[in-house]
Amino acid sequence: MAQDPENVRKVALITGSSCGIGAATAVQFATLGYRLSLYALNIPADEAGLAETKSRCLTANPQLTSDDIVTMTGDLTVEENCHFLIAKTIETFKRIDVLVANAGIVSASRLENMKMEDFDKVMNINCRVVVLMNKLVIPYLSETKGNIINVSSVAGIRACTDMMAYCMSKAAIAQLTRCAASELASKGIRVNAVCPGIIGNTEIFSNAGLSKELQDFTFERAKSTHPLGRAGTPEEVAKSIAFLASEEHASFLTGVTLPVDGGRCVSS
Repeated sequence: MAQDPENVRKVALITGSSCGIGAATAVQFATLGYRLSLYALNIPADEAGLAETKSRCLTANPQLTSDDIVTMTGDLTVEENCHFLIAKTIETFKRIDVLVANAGIVSASRLENMKMEDFDKVMNINCRVVVLMNKLVIPYLSETKGNIINVSSVAGIRACTDMMAYCMSKAAIAQLTRCAASELASKGIRVNAVCPGIIGNTEIFSNAGLSKELQDFTFERAKSTHPLGRAGTPEEVAKSIAFLASEEHASFLTGVTLPVDGGRCVSS
């Protein structure tokens, strides 16, 4: 997707930007000339990852300067931090054109032995935070006629063994996307979602505490569970997000939950 000069001063706010899909999306938007507001957890690994993401963005588009990228860290389950993220973005750039609600966690769980505190944590991070961020950007996207891309999952489309809470949270995001698209269309705001399958080169599984052996098994298994015969890449998801955000290419798309899953959602 070629850089659009009209996008040079547009602003994308991306949560979960320190690694994986979020980092790749930041780099993709940088190549398109967007100014960026990037957010991640305030832990050493994510703070270092966020600095690396910013460096990658500046390398990807030498026309951007350090002032075109603001980075922030904190826990978005603390509601005040969500308000701060929006306020700081507006204070810095005076506008928001795109929200990419990407931050999320994976948790292994079965109904019969699920701890409710673990369920609450997954639903809070993967669902409540996304709902709140969608809500908070409405006044600003109304002004710019901007759009939202939520990151759901193929796990929100089909059942996955041992991942009940995660599946439920991502199904909720898909429904949030449809409901918000219907509600916000009159304001000129488009709302869409991507539903990734297994994506390699991300930290989401290691952050969930999965062993290296189990991670390797998951990626190897993708060769048989995904009809295209492999796991996806963060860059492939990032390009799909950029497509949905583009007024040139997707101006008549809203309420879409786009599988980026190598065919996993239609496999047996």
